[in-house]
Amino acid sequence: MLTIKRVPTVLSNYQEDSGEPRGCDRNCLGKCCLPVSKLPLYAFESDARPKISSSGDDEPPSDFFLNTLLLGQWEDRMSRGLFRYDVMACETKVIPGEYGFVAQLNEGRHLKKRPTEFRVDRVLQPFDRAKFNFTKVGQEEVLFRFEPGESGSGRLLEDDAVGDANAPNVVAINVSPIEYGHVLLIPRVLDCLPQRIDPDSFLLALHMAAEAGSPYFRLGYNSLGAFATINHLHFQAYFLSMPFPVEKASTQRIPIVGGLSHNGVKVSLLLNYPVRGLVYEGGNTLKDLSDVVANSCICLQENNIPFNVLISDSGRRIFLFPQCYAEKQALGEVGQDLLDTQVNPAVWEISGHIVLKRKRDYDEASEHYAWRLLAEVSLSEARFEEVKVYIFEATGLVESEKEKMEPGDNRGAPYQSPSPVGTASPHLKVA
Repeated sequence: MLTIKRVPTVLSNYQEDSGEPRGCDRNCLGKCCLPVSKLPLYAFESDARPKISSSGDDEPPSDFFLNTLLLGQWEDRMSRGLFRYDVMACETKVIPGEYGFVAQLNEGRHLKKRPTEFRVDRVLQPFDRAKFNFTKVGQEEVLFRFEPGESGSGRLLEDDAVGDANAPNVVAINVSPIEYGHVLLIPRVLDCLPQRIDPDSFLLALHMAAEAGSPYFRLGYNSLGAFATINHLHFQAYFLSMPFPVEKASTQRIPIVGGLSHNGVKVSLLLNYPVRGLVYEGGNTLKDLSDVVANSCICLQENNIPFNVLISDSGRRIFLFPQCYAEKQALGEVGQDLLDTQVNPAVWEISGHIVLKRKRDYDEASEHYAWRLLAEVSLSEARFEEVKVYIFEATGLVESEKEKMEPGDNRGAPYQSPSPVGTASPHLKVA
């Protein structure tokens, strides 16, 4: 069994050293407390068709979900002192170079952590109630519930009774944030699902991205073996008011002759980027896109291939990265200078937002370093082609052998700088 000793991210103030439950005296998210509690409920538009703007009198403003609700409530929790440090005080800069990698000095995530043995040779592992999980989180860390509505646009119900009919989806703060608005989407929290993708939960994440409606609010997913730190199903999300380097990378469309021709989903290869990956976009409905990506992830899970996912462009563009860094690390195949930085390249690092834990590494950060680090994450060209074959077989995709792939005529959806939403990363500096 491959194991590596590593320092986990502290996701909640209730993450305990002993792992022993403390009962329900703290108003937690467990079955002892949550069903009899009242939490704000945001009911989102569950229609899977692309959104059409509307101006009904009883509809909230278009930026209500992101600006007023999510970021507003996140700032409220900051004012109440629920975070372990002030992430807005962390130095952040754009590294000079062609790609514009973003480096952040976040020494707070490196302090007061407990060492653990993290298993990296199994992407799918059973849920373990004895270890930290999100049912142990206090309800003050929860911003709201996120559930499908019956019809119409999204709406907010204050202090709605949870009940015990269905396990709720909750949005909670990450108490060790790496950026403004850093939250966790925890699907069906009471069902205690392990960290594994399923179609319903992935569609839920896309709905959250669509509700936010901003290119600067992204969701990310890390599988076990790809630097997920908690084996309880969750997605991460935060707001950063600039494009990620991976979003600007060129792509090459893969010609498809079967499987997706009827639903409008397009699949491309990521080009000229240190990590090999697939890019999914389009689809006649949000569910069309979600199902293809979810099935791709399920294929990787079942073949024990660690991976990371970035949900970009308000849920319209999704990056899938099979990766092998933790395996290389366990086998002693990663250079010591990279290991010394103690950077665990998960979805945000792979996307180009690199969180550094030492001042020296931050001061010396360069595009060369970022490229070297991320290149260690990537599968080899041959291995990536094997994995792509697995994915295409599992999802029923058929790649054309007659048509030659042409470089994509786009470098991703163009990013127009929107009006600032909330606090637009004032700690960001151009180096």
